[in-house]
Amino acid sequence: MDTTGAAPRPPHARALRRAARVLDLVRQAAWSAPDRPMRLAGPAFPFWRKALSVPAAAGVLLLAVAAAAQLSTLVPAGLAWALCSLQVLPLLVAPVRPLTAWRIATAGMLLTVLAESPRIPEPFWPWPAAGCAAYLMLVFGCAITYGRRISLGAIAVVLLVVLLPAVPLTGLSWLVLAVAVFITTLVLLLGEAIHSRREAERSLVQAEEQRRRDLARQAVLEERSRIARELHDVVAHHMSMVAIQAEAAPYKTPGLPPQALRSFTAIREASTTALTEMRRVIGLLREEDEDLELAPQPGIGQIPDMVQTARTAGMQVDLSLTLASGTPPAGVDVSAYRIVQEALSNAGRHAPGARVEVEVVQRGDAVVVRVSDDGRGHGRPPVPDAAWGGHGLVGMRERVAMLGGTLRAGPRGGAGGGFEVRAELPVDLAAVRRHGPLPRRPPRPEPREQTGLPGEGD
Repeated sequence: MDTTGAAPRPPHARALRRAARVLDLVRQAAWSAPDRPMRLAGPAFPFWRKALSVPAAAGVLLLAVAAAAQLSTLVPAGLAWALCSLQVLPLLVAPVRPLTAWRIATAGMLLTVLAESPRIPEPFWPWPAAGCAAYLMLVFGCAITYGRRISLGAIAVVLLVVLLPAVPLTGLSWLVLAVAVFITTLVLLLGEAIHSRREAERSLVQAEEQRRRDLARQAVLEERSRIARELHDVVAHHMSMVAIQAEAAPYKTPGLPPQALRSFTAIREASTTALTEMRRVIGLLREEDEDLELAPQPGIGQIPDMVQTARTAGMQVDLSLTLASGTPPAGVDVSAYRIVQEALSNAGRHAPGARVEVEVVQRGDAVVVRVSDDGRGHGRPPVPDAAWGGHGLVGMRERVAMLGGTLRAGPRGGAGGGFEVRAELPVDLAAVRRHGPLPRRPPRPEPREQTGLPGEGD
């Protein structure tokens, strides 16, 4: 008993619905489906299309001549040439209009049957062999271009328009009809399988591109969060000193006027409020499982220790550290350390055994950081790019852009090869805010992401 309340559909309604679907597929294949070019090859296809156009056209003309020679024994020569032109010459436009070419050839195959029917030819096969070969090529081209729906409509059109009329008009046997249907269906299935594989490959390529974009976006967000946390530690120290000095000023200098006392009180309150708000914002950036870092942020002064650790791990590292008197701003200090750290890590991953040169020098109003290697060494094999995501340069660019500096990363010049990362970090950040970032030097070509070069890992 039906408890859903809907009456079951009668069998003839289902049959009519299926017939309507078949008719819709036939209509799309025979008339309404828009035409589009074949995707015969990759980006290099235009060259091969030009190179093969002449021999391909010669082959089509040979097929047309062979078809006309066979048809001329059954119909007048002029009619034979007209029919073979409809069957074979559409191959010339098939790469750009495959569906239109197949439709024209289908009309030529039907007209051939109608032209031969009054004469009742002796051969049991009414079409020339060259015309059949050209027609199967066109059927295959439609299948690899349009896929399953048009392929189903095409096989229905071939059966209803080409093959079945030949049975009463030319005496085509049912056995030959079955063989023709089998061959045509096999060609269509092969073309549809190639089309499905191409669609799957294109979907995988799009998914991989989307994954790479997501990884790059995630790397940017993670690096910005890390920079924000580091700057919080640096700024919080100075803001705390401001608050302490403002609160201690009345005790260090007794007898201050009330207006000065109110100013120091406002400074202390503003400093503590800023610290509270900063901690609240940075708290949102910290991951749930991330431990609070209590150690001070590293700087240029800790680069020798980092280089020594790399040497202990087996890397060949040469260090040159030259700074002017005084300490650079905290943001520059931390960023220089992080850039060297990332570049050394990438050199160890992608060029194991290579000699690495680290140079940190203050030149004028900028700290120049340069890390380069002499190419892949002879140690352990390099770490595959897929294991690291290929976004190490993202964090460096974020840091340098935050400070208004410049970054260049790419292969070294000369025959030795290797990779170089060079960053210029301005020391006078106030001047950067007033006059803009440092002038850019002519950039070197940077490698694309995930090329296997040092500096692409993360």
